[in-house]
Amino acid sequence: MTTEALETLQDRALQDAERIAEALIFASSAPVAENLIVSKLPKGVPVGRVMQRLSQSYAHRGVNLVRVGDAWAFRTAADLGFLIRNEENEVKKLSRAGLEVLATIAYHQPVTRAEIEDVRGVATSKGTLDVLLETGWVRMRGRRRSPGRPVTYGTTQAFLDHFGLEELRDLPGMDELKGAGLLSGRVPSNFQAPVLPANDELTEDEDPITQLDLEELGLLTPMGEAED
Repeated sequence: MTTEALETLQDRALQDAERIAEALIFASSAPVAENLIVSKLPKGVPVGRVMQRLSQSYAHRGVNLVRVGDAWAFRTAADLGFLIRNEENEVKKLSRAGLEVLATIAYHQPVTRAEIEDVRGVATSKGTLDVLLETGWVRMRGRRRSPGRPVTYGTTQAFLDHFGLEELRDLPGMDELKGAGLLSGRVPSNFQAPVLPANDELTEDEDPITQLDLEELGLLTPMGEAED
């Protein structure tokens, strides 16, 4: 087989793979995990190249292909977002306290409630954390291996998706955060966000949340059903 013929076959394989990935993402209402895309592509086809080509083909359209954590999704182009507005699906505006807690969790995760209070310098109500959990932007990550085994909090893929971030390390700098009003003057002036990891796996001092933990926290009934 000539080099030209081989290149033609490889290009066709990539085109077929692009169509498969495009169909999977288009048909899903949520970002599609890259691992799932890999499992559907022909064996040996490089998913990175496939997604790069597909992303480039949508770069100048009204809909763009964007990476969200370890997943992919189609999103309205940033410059056309003002045209799309669905009042019923808008997330309820968070209070100033809610925004500050969300920012603290995002920049300091995994973090416990006590650690959030240390950063902000004020008490954090359970109600504020409950509201953030209800938005789907914050989740209980695990339990810290320390006295009292406090729950640790972190952000979710939905958080990344909503704010148009590929990964946590794409979060804006502290000056931008303060300029946007997400951190108030109560936050210590020497506060510095740590270098965030590329993934949200449990750290060495965290244990996973178990069903028993959820029951103790009042999030599950003893039968394992979620509380309303």
